[in-house]
Formats: sequence, C-alpha cells, structure tokens
Amino acid sequence: MTRTIAILGAGKLGTVLGRLAAAAGHRVLVAGSGDPERIRLILEVVAPGTEPAWAADAVAQADLVVLALPLGKVDALPADAMRGTVVVDAMNYWWEVDGHRDDLQDPRVSTSELVQRRLPGATVVKAFNHMGYHDLDEGPRPAGAPDRRAIAVAGDDAAAVAAVSQLVDELGFDPVAAGSLHESIALEPHAEAFGANESAAALEAMLARFDGTARGRAVALARAA
Repeated sequence: MTRTIAILGAGKLGTVLGRLAAAAGHRVLVAGSGDPERIRLILEVVAPGTEPAWAADAVAQADLVVLALPLGKVDALPADAMRGTVVVDAMNYWWEVDGHRDDLQDPRVSTSELVQRRLPGATVVKAFNHMGYHDLDEGPRPAGAPDRRAIAVAGDDAAAVAAVSQLVDELGFDPVAAGSLHESIALEPHAEAFGANESAAALEAMLARFDGTARGRAVALARAA
C-alpha cells in the first residue's frame, strides 16, 4: 500500500531513509531547515524519487512522519500538526550537536518518552536510530535473505508498532520488537544495541541481555532511585 511519508531532516539519515522509502513505492516528502528549493538538487542526486517540502506541509499530507533531525530541535516541531499521526523517532542525543542537556540524558526516561511528551497528540514509535546511515544505505535485502539485517522497533501502541514494522520490512530489513518506549533506552547510545548492524536473532539477543550490561544496570539503578 502506497503511503505518504514525511521525513523531517535532510541530512544523511533523512536522505537515506527517503531514498529507501521512495524505492519501496511510497510518496516521500523531505523537509530541511528552510526553503525546500534549497534541497531540491540534493534530493535529486542522493534521494531520487523524493520531493522537497516545507515541514508543516509535509506533516499535513503524511500518513507517517519520520523525525531524522537533531534531538535538540524537538521543541521546534509542529506538534499540533502531528496530532493523530504515527511519528517515528529516529533521533539520538549527541551533546556535540544538541549541547549539554540534562533533560536529554536522564537515564530514568528514554529520549523517545521525552519526544512523546512534546508531541502529546501523536503516537511515537522508536526505530531507525541504532543503525548507522552507511549500514542503512547498504543493508536492504529481500525478505528471507540469509544476510538480511534487523531494525528494532519500540512503542506503546500495538497498531503503530505494526505499521512501523511493516515499513521496516518494506525498506529491506527484519523488524525486531523492542518493547515499550520506556524500554527503548536499550537502543540509545551507550547501549550494546546502539550501532548494531546484525541479524534479527543477534539483535534480539542484545536486547535480551541489556539488563545485565553495565548500561542496563546503571539505568535500573537510576530508575529504582
């Protein structure tokens, strides 16, 4: 089924996801930080089949929105326009880009929970954040291929998780259930699964042993306190 997908962020991750989604048969609108005409030529080269758009226009037309921009810009998102929409959080906290933000590195909450709080009318699902854009670019394989890689999907709404899992499959990866948004902290930087370019079985094993890792224990201690 063809869907309209809005990707907010025209950097490496956004353009790779845009190209893959367009190749899968979807209509893809990509919004950068300003006038869409500034990225038109870039998209024609690196993400053929996608269309440049203003962020508000892209969101208004979208069946699904992907956030592929710096996490620190989440407060500038058109929250009202995203009400009733499934929003894929592909963002990570990087202090070098986002600045030193205590609220974005509190182990008691995942960053996707913070995104959900800032987008109260949307349904946020975590996906596409743990694999590097080079691996995403080179990784798509048909279903059943022995070397197919996996993308973890976490969320609190079963229907939204299913929709994003379907997109993961369409883009050429095996979706792996990664629990709730609260549990999606196991996909963030400092966790073993972050950076994973692995099979579904290997990724599932990483997620299963998160609680026993140094990062998992640190998260558990902070949350217990």
